[in-house]
Amino acid sequence: MAAPFVDTARITVKAGSGGNGAVAFHREKYVAAGGPDGGDGGRGGSVILEINEHMSTLMDANGMDGQGKRCSGKDGEDLVIKVPRGTVVRDAETGEIICDMSQTDRFVLARGGNGGWGNKHFATPTRQVPRFAKAGLPGQERQVILELKLLADVGLVGFPNVGKSTLLSVVSKARPKIANYHFTTLFPNLGVVYVEEGVSFVLADIPGIIEGAAEGAGLGHDFLRHIDRCRLLIHVVDVSGSEGRDPVADFEAIQAELKEYGSGLENRPMLVAGNKVDIAADRSALEALRTHVEGLGLPFYEISAAAQQGTRELMYAAARELEHLPPITVYEPTYVERPPEVDMSEPLEITHEDDTWLVEGPWLQRLMANVNFGDYESRNWFDRMLRQSGLFDRLEEMGIQDGDIVSLYNLEFEYQR
Repeated sequence: MAAPFVDTARITVKAGSGGNGAVAFHREKYVAAGGPDGGDGGRGGSVILEINEHMSTLMDANGMDGQGKRCSGKDGEDLVIKVPRGTVVRDAETGEIICDMSQTDRFVLARGGNGGWGNKHFATPTRQVPRFAKAGLPGQERQVILELKLLADVGLVGFPNVGKSTLLSVVSKARPKIANYHFTTLFPNLGVVYVEEGVSFVLADIPGIIEGAAEGAGLGHDFLRHIDRCRLLIHVVDVSGSEGRDPVADFEAIQAELKEYGSGLENRPMLVAGNKVDIAADRSALEALRTHVEGLGLPFYEISAAAQQGTRELMYAAARELEHLPPITVYEPTYVERPPEVDMSEPLEITHEDDTWLVEGPWLQRLMANVNFGDYESRNWFDRMLRQSGLFDRLEEMGIQDGDIVSLYNLEFEYQR
């Protein structure tokens, strides 16, 4: 049994936490009093999206703790989630685009937490024996939706059993399933059409849609996402009369479904192909469709995919159209990082060591894991959060002096009122 075609997935990713810094002191023969040499914790593994490979787990994604002899802990292994090219990554809550995996091979989806500092960082001329180190920061966590949107120049649309798969098979080397019944095609198929030397394009056969697809009839609209990027559509219509259908009514029904789906598909550049002309007993339906389509300003082509009549001319016409159309759509990121919601009601643990004030607590860990300290606005926001939490008021009540060092995990600064 063939594996199911999955083109959307909602996943929760959590990067590895940074390892804790170590408290250790140099021990060596003939050295009476070695200094602090506790190493830093390793950085937690990140979650990285990479094109076209298999999935893994987060079992080995946490950083190891620091060690003595100034050895830093081993960094956690990155988790690589492998996805097809063309996967669009959205924030699960807002639907905003985080990344379009069509022109980049790797993207860091969740950053691993920084490792904590070992006690070697806290040695000063007045504090030569620091007996404290810092914990590592947690990794970033987020919920995302992965949505595959195929990268194809041209998309074939139309009712089921109108000959789209047959057309794809005769103009490319793709070998889609072909049979004389509806819904033979259950997932999109791609093929490369070579028109002439130096001229080719990617053609996508999209499963047939029917009236009422927007309400879930047939296969619904699920697969129309795969023509979102298509620069050109070829609307294939059965003009043979073999199923007693009206080609003009069929054409308008599909156009209505494209409009219902949205994304401006009904206005996408389009060629119309009247298929199965070789078995059309009466050409009146064919001519009625031609008159209707050309009246809308759309080019019309007579073809028989099965007999390979007119198919080459249709592909040449598609190639000519593509010369004047913009490149395949790449979705620009619209997602804006929002400050995390942090419950600051839980009191922080403050330790005073000489002129250094060590501040620790679970909510402070979570807050710092989500702040970009390289960004001025982010730093200002972080400062406001600390002031709102009452941390500075509490430090002053405990006797902090100007010039004292405030140490928050992997961040230090001189205190100034």
